[in-house]
Amino acid sequence: MAPNPTPPAEPQDNPDGYVGLDAARAERLARDRGWSTVRALAPGTIVTMEYRFGRLNLEISDGVVARAWKG
Repeated sequence: MAPNPTPPAEPQDNPDGYVGLDAARAERLARDRGWSTVRALAPGTIVTMEYRFGRLNLEISDGVVARAWKG
């Protein structure tokens, strides 16, 4: 049986630190800190629940990050 693959490392970064930032600034900062995927979402957007290593989700309301979470 083949071993389970090792998932890529995620940045040691707290998503809560993005809340309140301008959306464009938050996305640049996240990429600078090593997030491979940054997903901007409108409030109430339906998203799948699979966890993706290296992805940061940003809920954007009126151009500002209202919520941020990994995966």
